[in-house]
Amino acid sequence: MGVLVNDIMTRKVLTVDMDRSLSEVRRVFERAPFHHLVVIEDGKLVGLVSDRDVFREISPFAGTPTERACDAFTLRKHVHQIMTRTPTTCGAKDEAAAVCKRMLDQRVSCMPVVNERGACVGIVTIRDVAHWALREIEAATAARDSLKAA
Repeated sequence: MGVLVNDIMTRKVLTVDMDRSLSEVRRVFERAPFHHLVVIEDGKLVGLVSDRDVFREISPFAGTPTERACDAFTLRKHVHQIMTRTPTTCGAKDEAAAVCKRMLDQRVSCMPVVNERGACVGIVTIRDVAHWALREIEAATAARDSLKAA
């Protein structure tokens, strides 16, 4: 068996509930080193929201001196109004290569990892895949170099 999702996924996942305002979520993304929040309801994955989703919905004038009422309104929208519902998911025991292929085929930059009960236990992102690929390349290079030296 090859490399599993469990071997490459990020385990610490920040979650948000569906009724959180975009103002609150924007503040999270402004401070966070990641680009996706998993939306949870009753302990189960119900959606996904990205920083791009949030910043696309919020007026660029919100919170500025030129803000109008319609600009301020965009900050009061809720996550459930913009999230991706039922995102593509995978399991921790899935083959990492197959999940990477699905991500490429479906043009998604992340995939929540769920258990049998639908609870989110991690996330696989393009960054995780890049780290994995780098480790594989470094290992292959080291093996090749040791063969040359022998």
